[in-house]
Amino acid sequence: MLKPIPTLSSHERELWRKRLTYRSEHRGCKETDIVLGTYCRRSLAALDDDALACFEALLEEDDADIWQWLTEKKPCPNPRFDSLLSALRAQKIG
Repeated sequence: MLKPIPTLSSHERELWRKRLTYRSEHRGCKETDIVLGTYCRRSLAALDDDALACFEALLEEDDADIWQWLTEKKPCPNPRFDSLLSALRAQKIG
């Protein structure tokens, strides 16, 4: 179950984005570090609080599962992540 998103100051929101970026780039699996870290650097600043919460929820998942969802080797059981996974797959890396 999702927790309600409290109203955040701009400073709190910026700290949240920095934490998400760090977590995205230091996961332990190089492939997901690259995909999630690239997405953060390019897109995180434009996301609203609901999208940030969705991204944070994805980061709670296991790297192996995220990688299988990204490569479509296994369907993601949570439809909440569908548009986010599509955006992650669509980005150009390199």
